[in-house]
Amino acid sequence: MSYSALDTKKVIDVIKYRWLWLAISCLLLLPGIIAMFISVTKYPTHTPLRVGIDFTGGSIIQYVVNENIPPEKISEIRVRLTENDIENPVLQVLKPSTVEEGNENAHLLSVKTQFDEEKQNELTDKITNTVQEFYPEAEVIQTNAVGPVLGKQLLVNSMIAVSLAVLAIIIYITVRFRFDYAISAIIALCHDVLFVLGVFSILGLVCGVHVDSLFVTAILTVLGYSVNDTIVVFDRVRENYKFYSKKATYNEIVNASVNQTLARSINTSLTTMLILCALYFFGGVTTKDFVLVMILGIAIGTYSSIFFASTILALINEINESKKAKIGA
Repeated sequence: MSYSALDTKKVIDVIKYRWLWLAISCLLLLPGIIAMFISVTKYPTHTPLRVGIDFTGGSIIQYVVNENIPPEKISEIRVRLTENDIENPVLQVLKPSTVEEGNENAHLLSVKTQFDEEKQNELTDKITNTVQEFYPEAEVIQTNAVGPVLGKQLLVNSMIAVSLAVLAIIIYITVRFRFDYAISAIIALCHDVLFVLGVFSILGLVCGVHVDSLFVTAILTVLGYSVNDTIVVFDRVRENYKFYSKKATYNEIVNASVNQTLARSINTSLTTMLILCALYFFGGVTTKDFVLVMILGIAIGTYSSIFFASTILALINEINESKKAKIGA
C-alpha cells in the first residue's frame, strides 16, 4: 500500500493482516462462549453467568457493632461464613449517623446472602453466631428479604438498560456518521461485551464468581468507553476520506487513520489502566469485580478499536463496493 498521499508514518498495517486480527478475536471469544453454554445448562437460573442475589433474591441482615471494623476482619468473617455453608456472602461496613448517637465507634455491618424461604431462620442464626464470634456484642437491628420475583425483575430491567444504551449508540453514530459506521461500532461493542461476559462466565464456573447490579453498571461504563475510542478512529477515517478519497483507496485511508490515532488510543488506555490496577490491588473487596470488568473492558476495547472495528469497517465497505459493482454491471 502507498501512503504518500496521506503523508502518514505507517506503524501497523492493520488491513493487511486483518484475517489475523479476526482469528485472534475468535480465539479470545471462543472459550467464553463455550463457558456460557455450559453455564446455561448447569445453573438453575439457566443464565450464561452465575448471577448473584441481586438477581435471584436474597436477604440482608444488618448488625450494629460498637467498634471499628477493619478490612482484614471483614475478610476473616467472610471466610468463616463460607466455611459455615453460607454461599457467596457479601459484607459491607457502613458508618451510621443515627445508631447509638454519641458513640463515635458505632458501625453497621451489612451481610447479604442467598434467599432460602425454607431455611431462612437457620441461615440467619448461622450468620448471627458467626458475626458474634468476632463481635460478641453485635446486635441485629434490621433484616430485609428480596424475593426471587423482584430479583428477576431487576435482571430484566438491567437487560433493558443495556439494550437501550446500544440502541442509543446506533442512532447517534448513524446520525453523526453513516449507518455502516454504526454497524461496525455495534459489532465491535458486541465483541467487547462478549469477551467480558465470557471471562466472568469462566470465573463463575471455576471460582464461583457471581455478577450483580454493579456488574451491569460496569458493563454500561465499558460500552461508553469503548464506543468513545472507536468513534475517535472513525472520525479520523471520515476526515481523511473527505480529502484523500480520490488519491488513496478506502483501505489505505482506514489504515492511515488507525495509525494516526494509535498513540492517542494506547496512551489514554494505559493511564486509565494504571488507576484501575491500583484500585484492584489496593481497593476494597466489594469493588474488585467492578474494577476487573473495567480493566477487561478497556483492554479489549482498545484492541477492538485499533484492530477489530477498523477491520470490520473496511470489510463492510468492500461488500458495499462489490454490490455497487454488480449493480453497475
